[in-house]
Amino acid sequence: MLPGGHTRTVLAHEPFALTFVRSEGAVLIDADGHEYVDLLGDYTAGLLGHSERRVLDEAHDAIATLWSVGGLHPHESALARAMCERFGLERVRFTNSGTEANLMAITTAIQATGRSKLLAFEGGYHGGVLSFASGLSPTNAPYDVALAPYNDLEAAVSLIDERLAAVVVEPMLGAGGCIPADEEFLTGVFAAARGVGAVCIADEVMTSRHGPSGLAALLGGTADITTYGKYIGGGFSFGAFGGRAELLDRFDTRRPGFIAHAGTFNNNVATMAAGRVVLEEIFTADVAEEHTARGDRFRGELAAVLARHPLPVSVSGYGSSMTIHARATVPTSAADAAERDPDVQELIFLGLYRRGVYTAPRGMINLSLAVTDAQLRTGLHALDDTLADLAARLD
Repeated sequence: MLPGGHTRTVLAHEPFALTFVRSEGAVLIDADGHEYVDLLGDYTAGLLGHSERRVLDEAHDAIATLWSVGGLHPHESALARAMCERFGLERVRFTNSGTEANLMAITTAIQATGRSKLLAFEGGYHGGVLSFASGLSPTNAPYDVALAPYNDLEAAVSLIDERLAAVVVEPMLGAGGCIPADEEFLTGVFAAARGVGAVCIADEVMTSRHGPSGLAALLGGTADITTYGKYIGGGFSFGAFGGRAELLDRFDTRRPGFIAHAGTFNNNVATMAAGRVVLEEIFTADVAEEHTARGDRFRGELAAVLARHPLPVSVSGYGSSMTIHARATVPTSAADAAERDPDVQELIFLGLYRRGVYTAPRGMINLSLAVTDAQLRTGLHALDDTLADLAARLD
């Protein structure tokens, strides 16, 4: 009944995808009863770990009073205030996913500038219909997109002119291999885009977890519109786009020619209630800073394990998100990441999986708040053993 047996392509894996039936903290249990330390963190969405009680209680209390109301409600405005204060936004609007958030941010830019050209980057991923992992895709939304190499300021600037409506950039390529932007690249692209009157869109659907207010701020970049998603919903579907009032107020229905923005579940009660408790009580700015530092420390420990083995393997990332690459040097662009050894990459994933540690087949790791130091050590030992085994077999 499900084409391919799934409804999420990234989870497909031959001969069949792993099926989980229970979870608790940072542990996943599959249909055969095997337990895994969850180091994937649902591709950054699972920041809180599994079954975070405060989110469950808040959502339960909210929907015990309200459910699908077809109107405004206090939880919506409370989360809007929390997001604006946390991320330095003047206005914010909610969507159902990061994909929708990016589509609406682009719509805003096109309407504000009267232009249609977009600048995106090789290896970028901005949602299911805005993927540039392998260049321009025929399944993408039909925008006029120019692609530049990531972290190549000169090449990007050469594509910026008066036809540009917006530049859309991840402060760190997520699906593209956890490759952070150089500070000079990010700030330079934004400056050049603003110089021709274009809108700067930072896709922080994955990277807003880093530091107190997102990775762009840590790198010195200030966007006109920033998009959000994943963890803020606490496990419920969530997306948002926010930024300058001058741009977002185009959605104000009291204004002539406003931009319409539909979505039955944009302000669904469970997500709105969960999001507020996530930002204000669980993943506060202080917790975010410490979690970023913890991720940096763990990535350093991963690199130390890799250095003990002869295989050409490296690790990239920032804060609590990172990717193991089957290549000798840390990639700085999508082209670099494409040079990985696919067989070694797969064997590392399977080796960790066999030893009870769950990561992405592409090597991605995202630490949750629930993962313990002991579980991180389990991951390091599993990687050490996997690499030793592979080196012996490939020698």
